[in-house]
Amino acid sequence: MARYRITQIEDYEPLIGSEKVERIREKAGKFKDLRVANFNSTYYGGGVAEMISSLTLLMNSLGLRSEWRVIQGTADFFSITKKMHNALQGGEIDLSAIKKEIYEQVIYENSVRNFLEHDFVIVHDPHPLPFIEHYEKKCPWIWRCHIDLSRPDAEMWKYLRHWIDKYDAVIVSCPEYKQEMKPPQRVFMPAINPFSIKNRELGDDEIHERLAHYKIPTDLPLVVQISRFDPWKDPEGVVEAFKRARKEVDATLVLLGNFATDDPEGREIFESLCACQDERILILTSGDDTALVNALQTRAAVVLQKSLREGFGLTVAEAMWKGTPVIGGNVGGIRYQIENGVNGFLVSSVEEAAECIVRLLKDEKLRDEIGQKAREAVREKFLLTRYVEQYLDLFAAFDEDFRLQE
Repeated sequence: MARYRITQIEDYEPLIGSEKVERIREKAGKFKDLRVANFNSTYYGGGVAEMISSLTLLMNSLGLRSEWRVIQGTADFFSITKKMHNALQGGEIDLSAIKKEIYEQVIYENSVRNFLEHDFVIVHDPHPLPFIEHYEKKCPWIWRCHIDLSRPDAEMWKYLRHWIDKYDAVIVSCPEYKQEMKPPQRVFMPAINPFSIKNRELGDDEIHERLAHYKIPTDLPLVVQISRFDPWKDPEGVVEAFKRARKEVDATLVLLGNFATDDPEGREIFESLCACQDERILILTSGDDTALVNALQTRAAVVLQKSLREGFGLTVAEAMWKGTPVIGGNVGGIRYQIENGVNGFLVSSVEEAAECIVRLLKDEKLRDEIGQKAREAVREKFLLTRYVEQYLDLFAAFDEDFRLQE
């Protein structure tokens, strides 16, 4: 009979040391059997779902009772919430009465079928935000916003403030995402689970098997970008940068993406990119194969995350954890992961991205130096243990009237 297990806090000891492990265990001990409910809008297809999955399991291993619930929605609902997501990141939206009605009705229906008797409720991103108005508030409610809020559309922000201001605390991913609102705000930068299939160390045979399965050639260095097919991730700019770099170096580009249930735009972008394919530019859609993601990030000579906007961009930390140099867009959370020229490169144009690709592919010593510093930066700052400790500290900071004490 198979023996199942989940990652325990002790498993992190070789990575973060016994002192930190003991400190986290002590903090968690004060919250034994604390009931925590997490709500979001998709069970796969992005860093948010992956983080909630890993975070709730680690909390449970520490003695808390941490649940994860995914709201159900229609195609119309997810089309609207994708537009809302884009508007919060600075895009435009026609926020018609019918769109508001569909959005609010779906959330109401979800509230009818979700029963809450918890000590904390954490609502992730704008999709389930109005939940809070459908429950008698018996505990602190926390809104965890994972997206870039630095320049939200004014009309969109005004509409959502109606619900945001009912929350007891808001968590954002970077300091510049703080906005004018009633609840106190905290900054929690996202983090990776180093023991997941996506991030654990793979053997050479495992890597070869995954790449061969998808017919990815390894005769030339691999340049890779892994992200949703989303205009903010600038896949067209990645292709253009690669084409420029190819005039000076030989390599293969792999653009690997997926379609999340709450992102209806992805397929259109994928289909437009397929026109760019040739024998050295591969557009793949098996982003839910996490072993393939791991194999590509590990084997790549260079990983790109050339985002134009980015709430955080955990794919950057994932690749850095494998000791692979990353070229990232000089935006959002990527700037907190990459120290330009030290453990990776930050770029603001196709030209700069192409120059960095050429420089890294021509200099193996530079790739090794950057890669080693990249892994160390993730070990120090972006592992899940730091993230869970921030949540434990947040829970401890609430008084009995749900006020957040500094």
